[in-house]
Amino acid sequence: MKIKKLGRTGLKVTEICLGTMTFANQADEPTSFKIMDIAAEAGVNFFDTADMYPLGATPEMHGNTEVVVGNWLKERKMRDKIVLATKCAGEMGSGANDKGLSRKHIFEAIDASLRRLQTDYIDLYQMHFPDPETPIEETLSALNDLVRAGKVRYIGCSNFPAWRLATALWTSDKLGLARFDSDQPRYNILYREIENEILPLCREQGVGVIVYNPLAGGFLTGRYNPGQALEQGTRFTLNVSGKLYQARYWNDYMFEAVENLKKFFTGRGKSLTHVALAWVLAQQGITSAILGASKPEQLTDSLKGLEMSLDEEEMKMCNSIWYRIPRNEDPGIALR
Repeated sequence: MKIKKLGRTGLKVTEICLGTMTFANQADEPTSFKIMDIAAEAGVNFFDTADMYPLGATPEMHGNTEVVVGNWLKERKMRDKIVLATKCAGEMGSGANDKGLSRKHIFEAIDASLRRLQTDYIDLYQMHFPDPETPIEETLSALNDLVRAGKVRYIGCSNFPAWRLATALWTSDKLGLARFDSDQPRYNILYREIENEILPLCREQGVGVIVYNPLAGGFLTGRYNPGQALEQGTRFTLNVSGKLYQARYWNDYMFEAVENLKKFFTGRGKSLTHVALAWVLAQQGITSAILGASKPEQLTDSLKGLEMSLDEEEMKMCNSIWYRIPRNEDPGIALR
């Protein structure tokens, strides 16, 4: 398990970050504990969650993932060994101020997350997605106060387009505020938009890149086939997120791309799951890849991708896929 610096900071994180958004919905608490145990035993020191998780949550379920993670950290006495990341911005209630990146909501959100996670600080506090209704100065000023108060060690963002991230970095520099030291975008063999602007910006500015969806929500495991009925309990059928994942990946072009990859790598005796992870980790500028699971055996298998390297011909095959896929309008960020 490689250890990397998060951007220009001194914070050290593993190249794999455990994603937890299945906890408390697709995975019950005992199953979630087993998944976290496997990650810790494999050397993963970096866990990512969010206040609005689990994925596919109904409103009354929001926050339950953080509760499960907090229970594990306390029971296993692992808080000081884990770099803990969470996020805010999502809707956490029916009130007008129960979402977004205003000072009011951020202050309320961090205190609620700290209670659920049973800790007095967050290592990396991330803005889950942009809030166009709130000035970035207000958001960064609130986050700066949290850093000064010791509730937060570092701050980051997720799903920010390059221009918004650049504006935030400039604002922090201009006003002397804490700055985003990480970005969390979507990235995999089937979706490489961040190579155009996000990755160059982050490399230039020393911002760590923690990518989500390295396996395309399970699509790059090769488990799905054209004409197959949607499988209940997967990301493609969950409440809210199901339609998003279908829009991202469930189409003829994506099925064809995966089939081409499967044929090529099956002949070489390599698992597509492992190939997809190895490809992401081999890309310049990637700090860490978020791996999630709803079953312990899924994580055990996915982690084998760390042992794989791809030769020049294999990298060429992976790289060619993106250029065969028609460019469609991005269906949005939603919950992941």
